[in-house]
Amino acid sequence: MTVPDLVLEPMVRNALLEDLGSYGDITTRTTIAPGTRYTARLNARETGVVSGMQVAALAFRLVDPALKLTLHSPDGSPCAPGDVLMEIEGEAASILSGERVALNFAGRLSGIATLTAGFVAETKGTDTRVTCTRKTTPGLRIVEKLAVLHGGGFNHRFSLSDAILIKDNHIAAAGGVRAVLDATKAHASHMIRVEIEVDTLDQLAEVLAVGGADVVLLDNMDTLTLRKAVEMVAGRLVVEASGNMKLGRIAEVAATGVDYISSGALTHSAQTLDLGLDF
Repeated sequence: MTVPDLVLEPMVRNALLEDLGSYGDITTRTTIAPGTRYTARLNARETGVVSGMQVAALAFRLVDPALKLTLHSPDGSPCAPGDVLMEIEGEAASILSGERVALNFAGRLSGIATLTAGFVAETKGTDTRVTCTRKTTPGLRIVEKLAVLHGGGFNHRFSLSDAILIKDNHIAAAGGVRAVLDATKAHASHMIRVEIEVDTLDQLAEVLAVGGADVVLLDNMDTLTLRKAVEMVAGRLVVEASGNMKLGRIAEVAATGVDYISSGALTHSAQTLDLGLDF
């Protein structure tokens, strides 16, 4: 899964400008003779799932379009310590100037993909899908959500304009479940899907009675309550479980029969995968 480089370029360019500062890479400029050429290898130093290779490659190309890049491990592939993910050949100064931005992106995104793959593995034998949330790093949402896909997960909304997601605060401000669903039916486009969050089985019963939702989000429910909720819905709505969805709990939640498990931890709590660039 990739997106056009044109979409990612402003984000990567800004990261390079931040790193190069107002005067460029003065260390490289003062220590490396012009014309010095080298081949560098972007290596994995621990086991995981690769993501961010498209972004890393873009960082190197923005620094120097003449660099020759050879990809060995595409986004979404597994990696082990010592695996060469990418080779970069050309001006040593160009490689060094793009190194940190490329590694920052690749390590961060590979960490997200690796954590996601761990969550997905816990759903084996069920039809439950693991999905991310909007709890992403500001400015990096598109690549962090791509990393979730590379780890075998699925994406929730990319922005507030993608779909209607009625949360507890919307329900409180609108005056209740019926009020908020009636308002949605009156004003929403027929092209937009509607999801509503519920905290109790009584709220769920009201959602089912009023109608107008496509998806119900079961928020912070224990496993027994989740199972009862799935039985109540009986296939009439897509069912998403959310709230406190940590790795050790995923298998038992998936066994309840929910369609999706959403977790902000995929993007806000992933540990960077250890990658290195070696000459």
